[in-house]
Amino acid sequence: MGYRVTWNDLREQLLDYVRLKHEHGHLEFAPGNAFELDFPELFDAVLITEIIEHVAHPDAFLRQAAKLVRPGGHIVMTPPNGAYFSNPLPKFTDCPDPDKVESGQFKPDADGHIFLLHPHEVYELAGRADLDVETHRLFTNTLTNGRRPLHWFVNHLPRRLVGWIESASSLLPRFLGRKLLVQLGAKFKKTMD
Repeated sequence: MGYRVTWNDLREQLLDYVRLKHEHGHLEFAPGNAFELDFPELFDAVLITEIIEHVAHPDAFLRQAAKLVRPGGHIVMTPPNGAYFSNPLPKFTDCPDPDKVESGQFKPDADGHIFLLHPHEVYELAGRADLDVETHRLFTNTLTNGRRPLHWFVNHLPRRLVGWIESASSLLPRFLGRKLLVQLGAKFKKTMD
């Protein structure tokens, strides 16, 4: 689509996998610790998908992402929903000293989750990073996310029915959606420099 993309992951060994998946367009590689990255130009958008829950200091991580975005640019974040009914992890705001969990950060997969952000925490973290929350929503239910023992079931349902179930779940009242929807999505806009 004409975008210039810079890929980052802490695990440099993923570089060959990403190159294998790359089909077209301009793609630069910047493996390494996101807290240590510095680029000569600011980005129009930064995507932080399924990562902030692996970081001991999600507030500092979001501030770092904000430093990479030009004024008027956007950050899109998609972590798991911490308010989901079966989430056993603490809220970030309930942790008095995130330094104590630093040794467990950056681990891949769900085993590396330290905190799962609750919907209200998105606004608190955005404020600390001088970002405005443009959109914030919960999406994906237990059936359609393909996890849990239901993944076999959802793979055998007609795609249209799965799409309808997903669409219907987005219409849940907010108090119910907070408990039943698995993913959280937020789009931030950087207004200050």
